[in-house]
Amino acid sequence: MTGTSVHLAVYDTFADWEPGFATSQLTQHGHTVRTVGLTTAPVTTMGGVRVQPDLPLDALDPAGSELLILTGASLWDAGDTLAPFARAAREFLEAGVPVAAICGATAGLAREGLLDGRRHTSAVSFYLAATGYAGGAHYVDADAVTDPGADTPSGGVPRGALVTAGPTEPVAFAREIFGLLGVFEPKKLDAWYRLFHDSDAGAYEELNA
Repeated sequence: MTGTSVHLAVYDTFADWEPGFATSQLTQHGHTVRTVGLTTAPVTTMGGVRVQPDLPLDALDPAGSELLILTGASLWDAGDTLAPFARAAREFLEAGVPVAAICGATAGLAREGLLDGRRHTSAVSFYLAATGYAGGAHYVDADAVTDPGADTPSGGVPRGALVTAGPTEPVAFAREIFGLLGVFEPKKLDAWYRLFHDSDAGAYEELNA
């Protein structure tokens, strides 16, 4: 990971509740979160929040990033408007830079062929099967999954790690991102997850010890 920023893709109808657990902790732990849109024109989230992207997609360079985060959006299943973000994910993975996708963004990656040879999850297996992708054998029924990346089957271009999660799992999605970027050491990561996912009050003291 050669970059200094985490990039959060933003687009009309994006599910604004899905990246919040991840981005809030990343910011508090020294990472810079920058938003990237198709252009720099403002977008409106599914929750009606207006967001001004920091940079356009054509200016995004994997070499200057630690991670690309793709959230769900109604537009993932309504044509090819967001396909450029899936292509950007391919560029990141081929450059060895991680990508994290949740909810409908997993379908976008499936259509791009990025899940055909990787362990992954989503809302349910048949949601991705409807895309016609070839990765069904690699589907994992779990809250969130990290595929660590490896060389391509031909032994060529290195592939970055890929995090996937379903739409009901923003906390597990964040957990996988934190583990990938080393935000917390393992015991504190477990405590963070138990606090925010399970409402385990005892985990607060462990997290802040």
